[in-house]
Amino acid sequence: DEAPTSAPEPVEEVEMSVLDALKEVLEKAMIHGGLKKGLHECAKALDRRSARLCCLAKDCENEEYKKLIKGLCAEGEVHVVMVEAGKDLGAW
Repeated sequence: DEAPTSAPEPVEEVEMSVLDALKEVLEKAMIHGGLKKGLHECAKALDRRSARLCCLAKDCENEEYKKLIKGLCAEGEVHVVMVEAGKDLGAW
C-alpha cells in the first residue's frame, strides 16, 4: 500500500526590486569572501578574469576610472551594473 501523497505546500513569492536583489547578492558575496571593493581590488579581479559582475556608481566623477572599469569589463565579458550613487554601494 502506498501512502497518499500530499501536494507540496505553495511557496510564497515575494516581489523584489532589482536593487534589493543586487544588495542580497553583494551581501552573500561579502560573506563568502568574493566581494572586491575599490579600484585596485576590482581592477585585479577583472584583469584575472575572476569577476562575474561589476557595480559602478553613476555619480563617479572620475571619467578615467569609469573608462578603465568599463574597458576591463568589456574585455572580460563581465556585466556592469550602474548604481545611482556610490553611497548606496558603500552602505551595502
